[in-house]
Amino acid sequence: MTTFRFTKGQATGNDFVLVADPEGTAPLSPTQIAALCDRHFGVGADGLIRAVRSEHLPEGAAALAEDPDATWFMDYANGDGSVSEMCGNGVRAYVRFLVDTGLATLGVGETIAIGTRAGVKRVERSEDGFRVDMGRWALRGGEPLVSAHGLEVDRPGLGIDVGNPHVVVALSSNTELEALDLARPPVLDPAPPAGANVEFVVPAEPLVSGGIGRIRMRVSERGVGETLSCGTGAVAAALAVRHWAGAGAPDRWRVGVPGGVVEVAVAGAPGEERVTLAGPAELVFDGNLELPSPVTAG
Repeated sequence: MTTFRFTKGQATGNDFVLVADPEGTAPLSPTQIAALCDRHFGVGADGLIRAVRSEHLPEGAAALAEDPDATWFMDYANGDGSVSEMCGNGVRAYVRFLVDTGLATLGVGETIAIGTRAGVKRVERSEDGFRVDMGRWALRGGEPLVSAHGLEVDRPGLGIDVGNPHVVVALSSNTELEALDLARPPVLDPAPPAGANVEFVVPAEPLVSGGIGRIRMRVSERGVGETLSCGTGAVAAALAVRHWAGAGAPDRWRVGVPGGVVEVAVAGAPGEERVTLAGPAELVFDGNLELPSPVTAG
């Protein structure tokens, strides 16, 4: 059996198991990760984040080449054990973990560079949470047809890449949004080779208030299922609605998810726009757990 210490964290209800492994000597197998994240037999989480110094991972070497200040790498896996590029809520929970456990120091207004498989992300601490520079975004993935249980007619989605792939679907009402059954994952046609997170969005009425756009969202994450929140999904949803709204659409958006509210902001010239994501993150509890050792071929 393998015994280790873990921390449970959450950011607008998107929850994570966080493990400190600074020297990168205790990797977890996909089976172990899935067991940890299982909500009936494990700790329960949407994903697992391992805190490793960038110098001890091949992907971390790429992060250090991009930014020598990216001392820490966010080794993130979905709840089913599959590796993922990035998680906007997860990186906020990760920085909270680094700070609260003394692995890093970060005062209000200060910024830390974090290595991820989607490049280096800079995270600023605020009075009430963290703001993540998510980098550039792109329309990518076309407009696949999306079918979902509870949705009477298949709808076209919009492919958006914010470091990981998303497909955003516009719905007509809150009633339609609430009628969705996301216990079973939506089906995309054509299916993206690496899969995609799927966001269903409804604009508020009015869409813009005080210069800020407002939408509601539910999301089905690949390798997880429906979650209470998805940071990169909130970014993709805001960008999609802004794209559909056309000229004059605001650059600031408030995205309501089942687990709370996050804020998305866009800045920069067309083609070079960068996006930030802001919201809370907290650690919930610590514990020790025994897991079966990974099976090796004999």
